[in-house]
Amino acid sequence: MIKRDRARLVDTYKRTNIMPLGSGALAATTYPLDRTFVANELDFEDITYNSLDGVSDRDFCIELLSALSILMMHLSRLSEEIIIWSSLEFNFIELDDAYSTGSSIMPQKKNPDVAELVRGKTGRVYGSLVSLLTMMKSLPLAYNKDMQEDKEPLFYAIDTVKMCLPVFTAMIDTMKVKKENMYKAAKEGFTNATDAADYLVTKGIPFRDAHEIIGRMVSYCIKNSIALDDLALEQFKNFSQSIEDDIYEAISLESCVNRRNVTGGPSKTALKEVIELNKHYLEKNS
Repeated sequence: MIKRDRARLVDTYKRTNIMPLGSGALAATTYPLDRTFVANELDFEDITYNSLDGVSDRDFCIELLSALSILMMHLSRLSEEIIIWSSLEFNFIELDDAYSTGSSIMPQKKNPDVAELVRGKTGRVYGSLVSLLTMMKSLPLAYNKDMQEDKEPLFYAIDTVKMCLPVFTAMIDTMKVKKENMYKAAKEGFTNATDAADYLVTKGIPFRDAHEIIGRMVSYCIKNSIALDDLALEQFKNFSQSIEDDIYEAISLESCVNRRNVTGGPSKTALKEVIELNKHYLEKNS
């Protein structure tokens, strides 16, 4: 997501780095101005080719605010994950004290303040985008004084994103991941039920029938408050005589993850490949 956000910002710059100088109030100038020469001197990529358009639109500002809003939306979604994961009910991560605070009333509480503030700031960046869209929506095609209202929301949004990114990065860098709790949670909820059905397919059972068999098996486990892995082989065979000892390896968490060994999948091999690609991306674009 963040890579696409960066690409959007880079692409936005192409349409921002265009020189309107020489457009005048709306109909250019009578002076013999070499606009292309000036643009080259000032490192603009190009000039505007319609003087009326050069002064009457702010779509480059709106495009930048759109890209910043999408970026903040992604940070907000990640913040929501962090807030949930750091709660007592999940307890997957622990944030560093520098990026959290205690409660004003509950001494035992540790609040994920940075994540909550980033999530809150997102709405204000959205507001900047909506402000500019609303301001522009009914203006005629010339310069109007309303357009001076583009500065405050634009600069606010830029400042907000520039403030959020380094703090968010540092929060991620310093947080502690509780792998044991994550592993325990992954074993709950019958996440390996699909793999159990796939196992039966390898034994020659059509998937439609395998799906029904595993459904009954899961219902039995729920009633008895056990996981699929906890069933004895004899219990497995009560549901299908095709099941053998190798069922335990087939439905282990490690097998469930590592069999999904396609690019973009969760297996160790696939993830290592993508991590290396992202390392090269960071080296190239740092």
